[in-house]
Amino acid sequence: MENAVKIARQLGHAIQEADFYKKLNAAKEKADADETLQALIALFNSKRVAINNEACKQDRDEEALKTLNEEMRTVYSQIMSNENMAAYNTAKQSFDSSLQRLVTIVTNSAEGEDPDTTDFDPSCTHDCSTCGGCH
Repeated sequence: MENAVKIARQLGHAIQEADFYKKLNAAKEKADADETLQALIALFNSKRVAINNEACKQDRDEEALKTLNEEMRTVYSQIMSNENMAAYNTAKQSFDSSLQRLVTIVTNSAEGEDPDTTDFDPSCTHDCSTCGGCH
C-alpha cells in the first residue's frame, strides 16, 4: 500500500507540473484579477440573494421576481461573455477532461484492466445501449 501511496503522490506532483493544470491556474488568476468580472460576479450573487429573499416572502411580488430574474440573466450573460471568464471556462474544461482521463485509467486498472492499454473514451456514455462497443 505504501508504494501505491507514494506513486499517487508522484502523480499529484505530475498533475501540478502539467500544462492543463498550469493553464487553469493562470486563467483563474487572470479572472480573479479582473475587477470588472469580479464586480459582475458580486452583482450576480446579490441578484441571486435578492431573488431568494423575495421568493421566501409570504407576500412575494411576482413582478419583482420576474424583473430580478431578468436582471440576473443579463448579468450572467455579461459574465460568460467576459474574455477572462471564457478563457477560464476553456481551461477548466481541458483540466476536467485531462483529470477524468487519469481517474479513468486508475479506476479501470483497479478493476483489473491492463494499465498500459486502458484509457478514457470521452464518447462513452456508460449506457451500452447507445454504443457499438468499447474500443
